[in-house]
Amino acid sequence: MNICVIGGGLTGLAAAYRLRDEGTIDLYEKDAVLGGCLSSYGSGETRIERFYHHCFSGDRMLLSLIEDLGLTGRLEWRTASTGYYAGGILFPLTTPADILRYPHLGLLDTARLALLTLRSRSFNPEALDAVTAKDFITGQLGTRVYTSFFEPLLRSKFGDMAESVSAAWLVSRIAIRSDRGAAGERLGYLNGGFYHLIDGLEQSITATGCTIMTGTPATSLSRAEHGWEVNGKPYDAVISTIAPHELARIGGPRLPAIPYQGAACMTLALDRDVCGGIYWINMKDDAPYGAVIGHTNFIPRERYGEHLVYLASYFRDRLPEDAGERMLADFCERFSVDPGEIRWHHLGVEPAAGPVYTTGYRHLIPGYAQDGLFLAGMFSWPNYPERSMEGAVRAGTDVAALINGVRFR
Repeated sequence: MNICVIGGGLTGLAAAYRLRDEGTIDLYEKDAVLGGCLSSYGSGETRIERFYHHCFSGDRMLLSLIEDLGLTGRLEWRTASTGYYAGGILFPLTTPADILRYPHLGLLDTARLALLTLRSRSFNPEALDAVTAKDFITGQLGTRVYTSFFEPLLRSKFGDMAESVSAAWLVSRIAIRSDRGAAGERLGYLNGGFYHLIDGLEQSITATGCTIMTGTPATSLSRAEHGWEVNGKPYDAVISTIAPHELARIGGPRLPAIPYQGAACMTLALDRDVCGGIYWINMKDDAPYGAVIGHTNFIPRERYGEHLVYLASYFRDRLPEDAGERMLADFCERFSVDPGEIRWHHLGVEPAAGPVYTTGYRHLIPGYAQDGLFLAGMFSWPNYPERSMEGAVRAGTDVAALINGVRFR
């Protein structure tokens, strides 16, 4: 059986990994390296992801894959601190005492927010799909909590679509981040970076004779006598993990329009910590980025020999040409950094990083089998109502199982 996988991100690699003994696989990846949004900078045993990543204790299928690849010894569970930059001041928000001292929420607001966090896993996403996050939060917690806490987060992540985002996404976001104790949130990371996960998948796939072609985009898709042709080559089965609108552009089926957004993430290195010892800082103040992630306040600085920081932003349509310059200049001014202190910086850009979970989104989700093709990715059911590495692995595994069923039917 000849199988084509379009896209070398985590979903495509997971699918190819599960199918590696079931036929001949060709995997097409447009970028020079594998991993998609999970790809990394650097070389050697320790690398840094282009876009910040961590995993959660409930990521059952991802953790199983890590074990399959013999990487469990690299898996570390660490406590992550959080903060909020508001009014030109960095406020820690890690411990209950920090939260009580936060001046932009009252005592009753804080109590209601804590109760919602505890209840977040009990809400039914289907029932919240038609409700906006704004209406849900103002109804549950009041206007003050929305405007002073949630609205800046939604606007920094979704821009002018913030008020269209569903409560299903927001509540799922709260729930997935609720594994926390008094000292902070519990998150997982691979010692040396998630590069080892991508590398392990690549080695396992190619060891069976399958072909991975980086720097080779799928540019055409058309029907063949017994399947489909990709770039003029016939295949019995084709798995596409790219955004549905990108697939339609090269000849795939036209599906209901799923709104997508891009991600622009700047990684920079310094000699000192400028994040107050905090891992994750959300920006309440207007800035050309929505979060500052102090990676080496989560993973020890000694592993890299320098402090590493991410500036995370999102965009619709096209990224402004001066986006990187604006991000860097704002960060230096706001966090009192002399530009000469920055050892290096890279701007990672992914135009179709993931869907925007607007109200009614669940009705747009395509099934895995579409017009003789197999579709899986950030738009698939395992990534609703919040995308994650776990969802990517699940989607790839699901579609691989479906192809096995088609083959042996």
